[in-house]
This record gives sequence, structure tokens and C-alpha cells, in this order.
Amino acid sequence: MKWFIFCIATIFTFNAHAAEDNFAFETPAQRAQFLSLTAELRCPMCQNQNIADSDAMIAHDMRRKVYTLLKQGKSEQEVIDYMKARYGDFVHYQPPVTPATMWLWAAPVLFVIIAFIFIIRRRPNSQPEDMAAKLAKADKMLEQERE
Repeated sequence: MKWFIFCIATIFTFNAHAAEDNFAFETPAQRAQFLSLTAELRCPMCQNQNIADSDAMIAHDMRRKVYTLLKQGKSEQEVIDYMKARYGDFVHYQPPVTPATMWLWAAPVLFVIIAFIFIIRRRPNSQPEDMAAKLAKADKMLEQERE
């Protein structure tokens, strides 16, 4: 029975290692560049997961392509440009500032400005003397109601 459990555990262990991508790099700098790029590129299938963390088949393909491009001597920007040309601007976590995407950059700033103006205009302008007069008037009304 122990032998059977050991065999099953061994089979599952080897299957798990077979699913991982194993890339060999010539220098630690090349490996760091690969890790940086895979963390910076978004998986088109998973939406909000980078290709380093995604298990989707397209993410595996993209990691292999990043590896191949780096092995060919391409720079990080060339790899990013290749991926953008193939998958669109969505694949990069840092969208470019264009007239079409300008509202993405301007909307939060405009929201804060409008909210600040709204808060300033809604703030009551009553002075402490006004409050004392209002309290006195309220006291008079209460005394009249009691009588």
C-alpha cells in the first residue's frame, strides 16, 4: 500500500513539473529582463493577470515568444512593441497617452476637482452669530408651544 501511494505521488509530481515552463538563460541580467517583461505584459485571456502568473495557453505561448525574442537579442521595448502589434495596446499594463485614451488620464483629475467644488459650495455659510440667533428663535418657539 505504501508503495502504491509513493508511485501515485511520484507520477503527480512529475506531471506538475512537466507543466512548468523551463527557460535557460545565459546571464542573470537576461533572466531579470524576462521576468520583468512577463510581469509587465497582460494575458489577453485572463484580463487582469500578467503572463507570468497566468496558466492560460496563450500566456504560455506569449512567454515562449518573449523568451525567443530575448534570445534573438531584442530589447525590452522591441518585445513590448511586438506584443502590442500582435495583441493590441491592452496587452501592456501602461497604456499610451493618445487622444482616444486621454479621458482615462483626465477623468480622475476632473472628478476630484468637481467633487472639491461641490463640497465647497454645499458647506453651510452660517456664522456663529447666526447660530446663536437661530437657537434663540428655536427656544422662543418651544416656549410658545409649551404655553
